[in-house]
Amino acid sequence: MAIFDDGLPETDAPVSGPVETEVLIVGSGPAGASAALFLSTLGVDNIMVTKYRWTANTPRAHITNQRTMEIFRDVAIEDQVLAEATPHELMGDTVFCTSITGEEIGRIRAWGTHPARHADYELASPSWNCDIPQTYLEPILVRGATVRGTQTRFSTEYLSHVQDADGVTATVLDRLTGREYAIRAKYLIGADGARSKVATDLGLPMEGQMDIAGSMNITFQADLSELVGHRPSVLYWVIQPGSNIGGIGAGLVRMVRPWHEWLIVWGYDITREPPVIDTDAATQIVRNLVGVPDLGVTITGTSLWGNNEQYATRLQSGRVFCAGDAVHKHPPSNGLGSNTSIQDSYNLAWKIAAVLRGRAGDELLETYSAERAPVAEQIVRRANKSAREFGRLFEAMGISGGESEAEMIAKMDGRKANTPEGAAKREAIRRAMEIKNYEFNAHGVELGQHYASTAVVGAGSSLPTPERDPELYYQPSTAPGARLPHAWVGNSNRKCSTHDLAPYGRFTLLTGIIGEPWVAAAAKVGATLGVPIETVVIGPGREITDLYFDWAVLREVDEDGVLLVRPDKHIGWRSHRLADAPEDALLNAMSVILSRKD
Repeated sequence: MAIFDDGLPETDAPVSGPVETEVLIVGSGPAGASAALFLSTLGVDNIMVTKYRWTANTPRAHITNQRTMEIFRDVAIEDQVLAEATPHELMGDTVFCTSITGEEIGRIRAWGTHPARHADYELASPSWNCDIPQTYLEPILVRGATVRGTQTRFSTEYLSHVQDADGVTATVLDRLTGREYAIRAKYLIGADGARSKVATDLGLPMEGQMDIAGSMNITFQADLSELVGHRPSVLYWVIQPGSNIGGIGAGLVRMVRPWHEWLIVWGYDITREPPVIDTDAATQIVRNLVGVPDLGVTITGTSLWGNNEQYATRLQSGRVFCAGDAVHKHPPSNGLGSNTSIQDSYNLAWKIAAVLRGRAGDELLETYSAERAPVAEQIVRRANKSAREFGRLFEAMGISGGESEAEMIAKMDGRKANTPEGAAKREAIRRAMEIKNYEFNAHGVELGQHYASTAVVGAGSSLPTPERDPELYYQPSTAPGARLPHAWVGNSNRKCSTHDLAPYGRFTLLTGIIGEPWVAAAAKVGATLGVPIETVVIGPGREITDLYFDWAVLREVDEDGVLLVRPDKHIGWRSHRLADAPEDALLNAMSVILSRKD
C-alpha cells in the first residue's frame, strides 16, 4: 500500500502518458533550486530534476551578496541562510601573502568591511552579505522548494526536449531503473550548469570561450585558527612560483568554515596533460600554500575545472529558458556566480507565473532575455577582468612567474629596499592593490543593475549621472528599471524596509499622503486586469511613516507622485506627481508592463 503519491509513474507500472506539470526545471544548483523555490512560493506547479543523487558535493560558490540576501528575505529563508553562514564581520581582511605563515604583501578590506565603505553597504540594503558555501546553501533552497510544493527528482537525467505551440515535452532518464519517461510542461527552465545540455539543444548564441585556463580545487581540514584568527577573512591569496600559471590569477586558500575547513585553488597549464592530484600531491600543495612543511592535513576532495569567459546573448527560445551558469560562465572572481544565477530565476519566475495565470501576455516572457542578458555579459567581463588584474600585482613586484623560487623571493624583496627603485616598487604595488579593490568591493555591480525592456515603462529616460565610479559604488535611484531603493520605514511599533512593503506575489504602488487618489486607482486597475496591486501610503498618521525622513530623499518623486514596483523589486514605472487621470495612467503602465492588449 502506497504511503504517498508523488504524481510520477511507479517503476513497475506501464506509462500511459507523460507526467504533467506547469514548469519543468533541469538542474538543482543555485539557479534551478531557487527557480523551484520562487515558482512554488507563487503557487506554480513544478518538477525539478537533476542527474545527481543529491546537492553540491563541493563548496564551490560562497560569497552571497546583499541583492541575493534581499531575495532570500523576500521568500522568507534569510534567517535559515544566516544560521548556516559565516557572518559579514568575519569576511573582512582579504590577505595577499607569500604563504599563510609567510610575509604579507598587503591586505584589502573586502565586501564592505572598510569603515569608509561600511556605511555604503548599510544604507543600501536591509540585508548584509555573508559567506555560505554551496554545500550548505543548496539544501536550504531544495528543501524550501520541496516543502512548498516542488516535486524534486534526484538521479533523473534530462535527455532531450521538443516544444510546440502549447508546451514542452522532455524525455528524462531514471538513472536508478534505467527507464526513460516523458514530462510534459508549459515551460522548461534549463539550469544545468556551464556544460548545459538544454542550452546546447536550444542552440543559444554564445560569445567568448570556454576553458581558457585550468584550475584545481583541493578541499581539506586543518586547524589554522592561530594563523588566521587575528586577520579573519574568507580569502588568502598566495604569491608563489607557479601562482600565475592558469588558475584564477594567483593561488588561493579559501575559508569554508572558520577556521578548520578550507579550499585551495591552484592553477595548471590547460594546454598540457591534466595533472594527477592524489592525496600526496594535494597534501604537498596545501603545505606549500600554508607554509607549514609538516602541517597535519586531511584531504577531503580534489577536482579539476576550466576557467571560462562566455555568455549567451539570448537566454531563451520559445517556451524554453536557460538560467545560471548555462548562460554566464566565468571564474569565481567578485563572487558573482551563484548570486547572478539566483537573480536570473527571481526575474523569470514571476513572469512565468503571471503568464500562466492569465495576468500577462506571452510577450512578457521575452523581457527575460532583454533584462538579464546584459547582466550576464557584464558579470562575465567583470569577473575575468578581476582575474587578469592580478597581472598588475605581478608586474608591480617585478616578477613574471617564470623565475625560480629564489629569484622570485629576491625580486619581491626589492619592495623593502631603501632606494628609489624600492620606493617605486612600493608605490606600484600600492596602485596594483587599489585596482584589486574592484574584485572585492564592486558594490555597484552587485546592486546597480538597471533593466530596459517592454516590462519597464520609461526605461533609461531618467537614469542619474553617476556621482562616483558606478562599478565600485551603488547609487540608489527610482528611475524606471532600477532596483527599489532601501529605506527604513514603519511606525512606533515596528520597523521595516521599503523592500518589505513590496512582496514577491504582487505589484505595489508607493506614494505619499497627497497621493492617496492612487489607492482607488490601483483597486480599480487591479480589478480590471485581475492582477494583485496594493498601494502603500507613506506618511504621518498612516500605517507606514518615513521614520528617518530618508524615503523623502530617495523616492525622487513628489509626495503625490507614485512608484510602481514590480514583484522583483524593480521600478516598472513612476509618475513624478498625481496624474490628471490616475486610473488611466496606471492602467496604461500596467498594460504595457504585462504585455496586455485587452
